[in-house]
Amino acid sequence: MGCGNTTSTGTKDGVTEKARVTFVLGGPGCGKGTQCSLMVERDDFVHLSAGDLLREEQATDSKDSKLIKDYIKEGKIVPVEITCNLILKAMQKKGMSKKFLIDGFPRNEDNLQGWNKVMNKHANVVQVVFFELSEDIMLERIMKRAETSGRADDNKEAAEKRFNTFKNETMKVIKHFEGKKMVHKVDATGGIEDVYENLKDGLIV
Repeated sequence: MGCGNTTSTGTKDGVTEKARVTFVLGGPGCGKGTQCSLMVERDDFVHLSAGDLLREEQATDSKDSKLIKDYIKEGKIVPVEITCNLILKAMQKKGMSKKFLIDGFPRNEDNLQGWNKVMNKHANVVQVVFFELSEDIMLERIMKRAETSGRADDNKEAAEKRFNTFKNETMKVIKHFEGKKMVHKVDATGGIEDVYENLKDGLIV
Protein backbone atom coordinates (compact mmCIF):
# COMPACT_ATOMS: atom_id res chain seq x y z
CA MET A 1 0.00 0.00 0.00
CA GLY A 2 2.42 2.65 -1.17
CA CYS A 3 1.72 6.30 -0.59
CA GLY A 4 4.11 7.96 -2.99
CA ASN A 5 3.38 11.46 -1.70
CA THR A 6 6.08 13.83 -0.46
CA THR A 7 5.93 16.68 2.00
CA SER A 8 7.31 19.28 -0.40
CA THR A 9 5.41 21.66 -2.65
CA GLY A 10 6.37 24.26 -5.23
CA THR A 11 6.79 24.63 -8.95
CA LYS A 12 9.29 22.87 -11.12
CA ASP A 13 9.86 23.33 -14.85
CA GLY A 14 6.62 25.28 -15.16
CA VAL A 15 4.50 22.60 -13.49
CA THR A 16 1.67 23.98 -11.37
CA GLU A 17 2.12 23.78 -7.62
CA LYS A 18 0.43 20.83 -5.97
CA ALA A 19 -2.16 21.29 -3.25
CA ARG A 20 -1.01 20.63 0.32
CA VAL A 21 -3.28 18.07 1.98
CA THR A 22 -3.73 17.06 5.60
CA PHE A 23 -5.92 13.99 6.16
CA VAL A 24 -8.13 14.30 9.26
CA LEU A 25 -9.19 10.96 10.74
CA GLY A 26 -10.94 9.69 13.84
CA GLY A 27 -14.00 7.70 14.82
CA PRO A 28 -17.53 9.05 14.25
CA GLY A 29 -18.40 11.79 16.72
CA CYS A 30 -14.79 12.53 17.70
CA GLY A 31 -15.09 16.21 16.81
CA LYS A 32 -13.26 16.30 13.46
CA GLY A 33 -15.67 18.79 11.92
CA THR A 34 -15.53 21.19 14.87
CA GLN A 35 -11.74 21.23 14.93
CA CYS A 36 -11.54 21.58 11.16
CA SER A 37 -13.72 24.70 11.45
CA LEU A 38 -11.21 26.17 13.90
CA MET A 39 -8.29 25.33 11.62
CA VAL A 40 -10.06 27.07 8.73
CA GLU A 41 -10.67 30.15 10.87
CA ARG A 42 -7.29 30.33 12.58
CA ASP A 43 -4.81 28.50 10.38
CA ASP A 44 -5.95 29.37 6.83
CA PHE A 45 -6.94 25.86 5.74
CA VAL A 46 -9.72 24.93 3.32
CA HIS A 47 -11.92 22.20 4.81
CA LEU A 48 -13.39 19.45 2.65
CA SER A 49 -15.47 16.77 4.36
CA ALA A 50 -15.69 13.56 2.36
CA GLY A 51 -18.95 12.75 4.15
CA ASP A 52 -20.46 16.18 3.40
CA LEU A 53 -19.47 15.94 -0.27
CA LEU A 54 -21.11 12.52 -0.49
CA ARG A 55 -24.27 13.75 1.26
CA GLU A 56 -24.45 16.75 -1.08
CA GLU A 57 -24.10 14.49 -4.12
CA GLN A 58 -26.69 12.12 -2.65
CA ALA A 59 -29.21 14.98 -2.63
CA THR A 60 -28.83 15.51 -6.40
CA ASP A 61 -30.27 13.46 -9.25
CA SER A 62 -26.87 12.24 -10.42
CA LYS A 63 -26.30 8.65 -11.48
CA ASP A 64 -24.40 8.01 -8.24
CA SER A 65 -26.90 9.55 -5.79
CA LYS A 66 -28.94 6.42 -4.98
CA LEU A 67 -25.80 4.28 -4.65
CA ILE A 68 -24.29 6.79 -2.23
CA LYS A 69 -27.53 6.91 -0.21
CA ASP A 70 -27.61 3.12 0.16
CA TYR A 71 -23.95 2.95 1.27
CA ILE A 72 -24.33 5.75 3.82
CA LYS A 73 -27.52 4.29 5.26
CA GLU A 74 -25.74 0.98 5.84
CA GLY A 75 -22.67 2.66 7.34
CA LYS A 76 -20.54 1.24 4.52
CA ILE A 77 -17.70 2.89 2.62
CA VAL A 78 -18.69 4.43 -0.72
CA PRO A 79 -16.65 3.20 -3.75
CA VAL A 80 -13.37 5.12 -3.90
CA GLU A 81 -13.74 6.36 -7.48
CA ILE A 82 -16.87 8.32 -6.54
CA THR A 83 -15.34 9.88 -3.43
CA CYS A 84 -12.00 10.79 -5.06
CA ASN A 85 -13.70 12.46 -8.00
CA LEU A 86 -15.91 14.52 -5.68
CA ILE A 87 -12.87 15.58 -3.62
CA LEU A 88 -10.85 16.51 -6.72
CA LYS A 89 -13.74 18.52 -8.16
CA ALA A 90 -14.14 20.40 -4.85
CA MET A 91 -10.40 21.10 -4.62
CA GLN A 92 -10.29 22.42 -8.17
CA LYS A 93 -13.24 24.68 -7.43
CA LYS A 94 -11.45 26.15 -4.38
CA GLY A 95 -8.11 26.46 -6.17
CA MET A 96 -5.31 23.88 -6.10
CA SER A 97 -2.79 26.34 -4.62
CA LYS A 98 -4.59 26.16 -1.25
CA LYS A 99 -3.80 23.92 1.73
CA PHE A 100 -6.64 21.48 2.36
CA LEU A 101 -8.02 19.48 5.26
CA ILE A 102 -9.58 16.30 3.89
CA ASP A 103 -11.91 15.18 6.69
CA GLY A 104 -12.98 11.53 7.00
CA PHE A 105 -10.85 10.16 4.16
CA PRO A 106 -9.15 7.80 3.39
CA ARG A 107 -11.27 5.38 5.41
CA ASN A 108 -9.66 2.14 4.24
CA GLU A 109 -6.77 0.77 2.19
CA ASP A 110 -8.81 0.83 -1.01
CA ASN A 111 -9.51 4.54 -0.41
CA LEU A 112 -5.78 5.20 -0.01
CA GLN A 113 -4.87 3.30 -3.15
CA GLY A 114 -7.59 5.16 -5.05
CA TRP A 115 -6.26 8.47 -3.74
CA ASN A 116 -2.74 7.59 -4.86
CA LYS A 117 -4.00 6.66 -8.33
CA VAL A 118 -6.17 9.74 -8.87
CA MET A 119 -4.54 12.43 -6.72
CA ASN A 120 -0.76 11.93 -6.61
CA LYS A 121 -0.30 14.29 -9.55
CA HIS A 122 -2.57 16.92 -7.97
CA ALA A 123 -1.68 16.94 -4.26
CA ASN A 124 0.95 16.19 -1.62
CA VAL A 125 -0.10 14.68 1.71
CA VAL A 126 1.91 16.44 4.43
CA GLN A 127 0.33 15.03 7.60
CA VAL A 128 -2.43 12.84 9.06
CA VAL A 129 -4.25 14.26 12.10
CA PHE A 130 -5.79 11.48 14.21
CA PHE A 131 -8.34 12.42 16.89
CA GLU A 132 -8.40 9.76 19.61
CA LEU A 133 -11.59 9.30 21.67
CA SER A 134 -13.38 6.42 23.40
CA GLU A 135 -16.42 4.83 21.72
CA ASP A 136 -18.63 5.66 24.72
CA ILE A 137 -17.97 9.39 24.39
CA MET A 138 -18.25 9.31 20.60
CA LEU A 139 -21.66 7.60 20.82
CA GLU A 140 -22.82 10.11 23.43
CA ARG A 141 -21.83 12.98 21.12
CA ILE A 142 -23.50 11.37 18.11
CA MET A 143 -26.79 10.90 19.94
CA LYS A 144 -26.69 14.51 21.12
CA ARG A 145 -25.92 15.68 17.57
CA ALA A 146 -28.80 13.57 16.23
CA GLU A 147 -31.27 15.89 17.97
CA THR A 148 -30.50 18.64 15.47
CA SER A 149 -28.41 17.24 12.58
CA GLY A 150 -31.05 15.40 10.57
CA ARG A 151 -28.33 13.06 9.31
CA ALA A 152 -29.49 9.58 8.32
CA ASP A 153 -26.40 8.01 9.92
CA ASP A 154 -26.81 9.77 13.30
CA ASN A 155 -28.33 6.83 15.16
CA LYS A 156 -26.98 4.12 17.42
CA GLU A 157 -27.17 1.28 14.89
CA ALA A 158 -25.36 3.18 12.12
CA ALA A 159 -22.83 4.53 14.64
CA GLU A 160 -21.91 1.02 15.79
CA LYS A 161 -21.38 -0.05 12.17
CA ARG A 162 -19.18 3.00 11.63
CA PHE A 163 -17.19 2.19 14.80
CA ASN A 164 -16.52 -1.30 13.43
CA THR A 165 -15.50 0.10 10.04
CA PHE A 166 -13.12 2.51 11.76
CA LYS A 167 -11.51 -0.17 13.93
CA ASN A 168 -11.26 -2.81 11.21
CA GLU A 169 -10.40 -0.65 8.21
CA THR A 170 -9.46 2.98 8.94
CA MET A 171 -6.97 2.05 11.65
CA LYS A 172 -4.95 0.19 9.00
CA VAL A 173 -4.57 3.47 7.11
CA ILE A 174 -3.47 5.25 10.28
CA LYS A 175 -0.93 2.48 11.01
CA HIS A 176 0.40 2.86 7.46
CA PHE A 177 1.05 6.57 7.95
CA GLU A 178 2.45 5.95 11.45
CA GLY A 179 5.11 3.86 9.73
CA LYS A 180 5.99 6.97 7.72
CA LYS A 181 6.04 9.12 10.90
CA MET A 182 3.27 11.31 9.44
CA VAL A 183 0.59 10.92 12.13
CA HIS A 184 -0.21 13.67 14.65
CA LYS A 185 -2.29 12.09 17.45
CA VAL A 186 -4.67 14.40 19.27
CA ASP A 187 -6.45 13.65 22.56
CA ALA A 188 -10.08 14.64 21.79
CA THR A 189 -11.58 14.08 25.25
CA GLY A 190 -11.55 17.68 26.49
CA GLY A 191 -13.47 20.79 25.57
CA ILE A 192 -13.20 22.38 22.14
CA GLU A 193 -10.41 24.82 23.05
CA ASP A 194 -8.48 22.17 24.99
CA VAL A 195 -8.58 19.83 22.01
CA TYR A 196 -7.49 22.65 19.70
CA GLU A 197 -4.47 23.36 21.93
CA ASN A 198 -3.54 19.67 21.73
CA LEU A 199 -3.99 19.86 17.97
CA LYS A 200 -1.86 22.97 17.50
CA ASP A 201 1.09 21.34 19.25
CA GLY A 202 2.45 19.42 16.29
CA LEU A 203 0.16 20.59 13.48
CA ILE A 204 1.97 21.30 10.20
CA VAL A 205 0.64 24.56 8.78
